[in-house]
Amino acid sequence: MRIAICGSMTFSPEMLEVGKSLRELGHIATLPDFTEHYATLETRDSMHVESAHNKVEHDLIRGYFNVIKDHDAVLIYNHSKNGIENYVGGNTLIEMAFAHVLRKPIFMYNPIPDMNYRDEIEAMEPIVLNGDLRRIK
Repeated sequence: MRIAICGSMTFSPEMLEVGKSLRELGHIATLPDFTEHYATLETRDSMHVESAHNKVEHDLIRGYFNVIKDHDAVLIYNHSKNGIENYVGGNTLIEMAFAHVLRKPIFMYNPIPDMNYRDEIEAMEPIVLNGDLRRIK
């Protein structure tokens, strides 16, 4: 399966590992542009790495829409951030919506977070993996 990985760039080191694990399971895994670069930064302050300037300059939102369109599914890597367990940020929510509208399966690495837009996430009917990538078929 061709899987586009989505998540906060704060999680870039973990997302690289998830991509590696998916490939070991026989999948094709695609990560957002600059994930490797973000993973090497001393600090992964989301205000710095996920700035509007970077998103506009590199057309990252449209670019990843095209990646999602060309893949079979998305995997949302959600983990604790800003004191929120299993955090899903605004950009990741947009990517989930892209996948939903394109009728692509949405896998979530961890359970759905308790956030203001939990209902919207639930309505997209993600498949919660509870950290077990072998559940992706």
